[in-house]
Amino acid sequence: MKYIETGKFPDASRHFSVMRCNQCEDAPCMTICPTNALFRADNGVVDFQDDNCIGCKSCMNACPYDALFINPDTNTAQKCNFCNHRIEVGLEPSCVVVCPTEAIKVVDFDNPTDPVAKIIGREDVAVRSPEQNTKPKVFYKGADQASLDPTRTKINADGMIWADTTPDHRQTPVLNHKGHGDAGIVARTTYTTSHKTTWDMMVSGYLVTKAVAGGIMMMAALMMVLGHADKQAAVGVVPPIVAGIMLALTGGLLVGDLKQPKRFYYLLTKSNFDSWLVKGAYVLSGFAALSAVWFLLGAADATSALQVIAIPTALLGAATAGYTAFLFGQCEGRDLWQTPLLLPMLLARAVIAGASAYAILDVAMDIPSPRAVWWALLGGVIAIAFLSWVELQSKGSRHVEMAIADMTKGAQKQLFQGGVAFGMLLPAVLAIIALAADIDTPIVVGIAGLSALFGMFLSETAFVRAGQSVPLS
Repeated sequence: MKYIETGKFPDASRHFSVMRCNQCEDAPCMTICPTNALFRADNGVVDFQDDNCIGCKSCMNACPYDALFINPDTNTAQKCNFCNHRIEVGLEPSCVVVCPTEAIKVVDFDNPTDPVAKIIGREDVAVRSPEQNTKPKVFYKGADQASLDPTRTKINADGMIWADTTPDHRQTPVLNHKGHGDAGIVARTTYTTSHKTTWDMMVSGYLVTKAVAGGIMMMAALMMVLGHADKQAAVGVVPPIVAGIMLALTGGLLVGDLKQPKRFYYLLTKSNFDSWLVKGAYVLSGFAALSAVWFLLGAADATSALQVIAIPTALLGAATAGYTAFLFGQCEGRDLWQTPLLLPMLLARAVIAGASAYAILDVAMDIPSPRAVWWALLGGVIAIAFLSWVELQSKGSRHVEMAIADMTKGAQKQLFQGGVAFGMLLPAVLAIIALAADIDTPIVVGIAGLSALFGMFLSETAFVRAGQSVPLS
């Protein structure tokens, strides 16, 4: 139940609206769920199966209506399932039965004579977030639009009635990223619920580790193209070892972020192949297998065979770094993550990560074509700077503008600025110095590599958090 107030004394009004699962016809929670824990029952209800849930929380970011939550008793995702256990035996949902004013009504969309369907057809009704194109099945008659759009309300400085604000409460950003005040706030939020951030540093950390894994193998393939296939240590052995370590860290972060980590293998045994979590798991597995083959061939000094698998490994490395763009694209509730620039940004970060890894290795061992590494690092930083500038200059939806405001002017400002300083400016300056002076001092570019990776982690954390900063209910 959401409770807001509009107007000013003495012309103030109270509005109450039930926030619930919208039983979408095109349900993004079902698409992204990797284990089919969310499914459509034969009667059309979007239901869930606790026993299949691994607690990945992807459905929570996919739902534009904030309808899913983690049950602390079961550590699985749950939501309103329309009391389907009652519907299946001919009973109405409990909320309908207990409502004393019959404010909640059930409609049978397959019955053209259904009286409630006639109300929907002839009355002025509204749905929440129609722009998400999920085809929601919950209709509101007589609801104030501010009650249905959480970006139009804000918790006042004096708090809420009946509840204290906590650090977990989503505070609607009131500045757009241009720094101008937002006049769209038309009501005060009087009562709502708090939510912890669904995805956080575990996700931003795994974005960095898999960027390093994919990037260093892409750089190793580049070294082969430049004629260094015979460099056994720097091309044939060390890169797949680094990739393997980073992939192990990636897997550890992915499993560690699950609420049911013991069920992680359900990704492969109960796979929903519409989910990019599942597709990503297979990409990671394939890349890990090719990296292992690379290591064996490198240890055996099988130069010709390495040249054969160089391009497939590089392509899978790029896929390892970039598939998350499609996973984030399935998170319909997070408009910031829907940017078409996300894939090229992730690929550019992979180039930076691979070059940074080689730059750091150069401190302890001789690597071939160090200038190529420096140019790759500088080129990746320039690409990220340009793509970031384009994103910040673009005009997005209200949701996107608010998320960018949170990232650049709000709660994530320090992370964002740290990402710019450590992930772009310092590496670029050091790489330019190394290229211009043609210095043979690996420590300089090694520092640039460490800085780039640290800045990447800060930037990814700011992006991940800001995407979830705008309230959905």
